[in-house]
This record gives sequence, structure tokens and C-alpha cells, in this order.
Amino acid sequence: YSYSCTEGENRQLWSSGHHLKSCRDVAFSQDGQKLFTVSKDKSVHVLTVEEGRLETRFPKAHGSALNCVLPIDNHIFATGDDGGALKVWDLRKGDAILEARQQEEYISAMAVDGNGKILLTASGDGTLGVFNVKRQRFELLSEPQNGDLTSVVLLKRGRKVACGSSEGTIYLFNWDGFGAASDRFALRAESVDCMVPITDSIVCVGSLDGVIRAVNVLPNRVLGCVGQHLGEPIEQLAVAPGGQLLASCAHDQKVKFWDVSALRGLVVDDYRKKKKKGGPLRALSSKAAGSGEDFFADLRDEAEPEAAAAAGSDSD
Repeated sequence: YSYSCTEGENRQLWSSGHHLKSCRDVAFSQDGQKLFTVSKDKSVHVLTVEEGRLETRFPKAHGSALNCVLPIDNHIFATGDDGGALKVWDLRKGDAILEARQQEEYISAMAVDGNGKILLTASGDGTLGVFNVKRQRFELLSEPQNGDLTSVVLLKRGRKVACGSSEGTIYLFNWDGFGAASDRFALRAESVDCMVPITDSIVCVGSLDGVIRAVNVLPNRVLGCVGQHLGEPIEQLAVAPGGQLLASCAHDQKVKFWDVSALRGLVVDDYRKKKKKGGPLRALSSKAAGSGEDFFADLRDEAEPEAAAAAGSDSD
């Protein structure tokens, strides 16, 4: 799709029906020229972004249904499947250069450091896997956390790693200490299903309750609500280049765009003004509040006074 903030200017450019079963994940290559897609049919497809032409196909890439894909550079990409297997591929060789199965459950998400050297995998067994792409080997596995690990992002200029969990907790790891979590932050949310970094300290979190929260990490603080898909679980979040817009998709079959530019200027200090419990979750934009009376009734959390443009309440 080509999207625009002007009404009526969003348009579909092409569609592809090459996969035989559901398409689980898509990702642009780093140069923006290719689109990687993985499917329940165990195949990996590489398409051209301009016209949607199928350029490369790995038909039986894994033994189990594929769940996620992550381009590492313009030639190397990684894939994870439902059985906990990871593969790293080199398009120049047309084959996998690293294969490992260190985790017991599905690979839910992956992240890589700025040098394309260390690859991190979050798994449904509650562990964080660490792999060395350059040396093509497994490094270590964290101790299991509570619930499925659903997402993984790098923060604090790569010094911290944050993992979301199905229990609604964000686990923090030091870059040089992946064995055990250094900190944890329980959100008043049903789950943390997906997570994207907006700044070095602020992430946007999508949850089963349909609310997109802005969360500051260290100091750990829920800043407020960026937006929502009313009562529909958030499937995926993405930040547009430049960091001004956040895109979200959910079970309501809609892709929504939210202005998150105000988050980039926020500085959250350690001082926290004591507030009475039971206050509503702050709406960080006028679009973040929907219609009705009590949408945030069970999403109570404290927010920094300077973090919110307006407070809103809504009906779930």
C-alpha cells in the first residue's frame, strides 16, 4: 500500500497470493527494495517492492510453520518457526549459514544489534536466545521468564534489551548479562503482544485489550495511551521512517496511524509525583480517546504530568 495522511489517498499498489497458507510475517530489506514474507506453509518468499514480483523462494525452509523473519543486512536474514528453530540465510549462497534449535517453543520475535553481529530471539518458552551471526554459532539462553516472551527490542543505545511477555510484564536485560533479567516492569495490561522503540527510552506497546501504550523504560513509567483498536487485540506495530507516525493493525482488519512525534521530545526524570490510585490512563493525543464513558476503567495507571496532552476516558 501507498499511504497518506490526506483523506482518500491511501491506495493498494499490488497483492501477492504466492503463499499456500497464512502469511505470518513481512519485513522490508534494509535498502527498501525487497520484501521478505514467511508463511505457515514453511516457505520464505522474497519479492520486489516496486512491482511485487517473486524474486527468490525457499519452499521448505523449515520443518515447522514459519513465524517471523528479520533482515540483518542486504544479503543476510533470519527466520524463526513454531518449533523453536532459528535459521540465518545468505541470499548470495542461496542457503542457510546457521541452523539452531535451542528453544522449546515458537520463536515470536527477533532483534539484532547495530553491527549485525548478535541476534536475539524471543520464544514462547519464556527464554531469550543469543546467537552470534558473524561466527555462526549459538551463544547462550536466558533463564525462563513467566509467560511467553512475545517481543524483543534494543534500548539505551544498545545497552539494554527489553522483552514483552504474555503476562503483561516487560523484562529488561543488560547487554552483557543475558542470563538473567536485570529488571522487570509489570504493566496494568492483559499482555504485551508487540513492542516498538520510539526513542532510546520510550517504547510503544500493543496489548490484547486493544490499547497502545507509551512506556518509558528506566525510569519505568506508563506515559499514557497513544491510541486503540476498540476491544480488538493489537497484532503488530511499526514506526514510519523519521519516527513521526506509528502504524498499528488489529483483529478489526484495519491499519491505523498515530502521531507519536510528541513522544520524541519527552524527558522522564526519576522524580515521580505521588498520585492517588485509580486515575485514568492519560490520552497522549486527541485521537487516543474513543467514544463512550469508561474505556480506561480497568487500565488504571499513573502518568507523568508533562507526558499527556489531554486526559480522556472511553468505553470498552
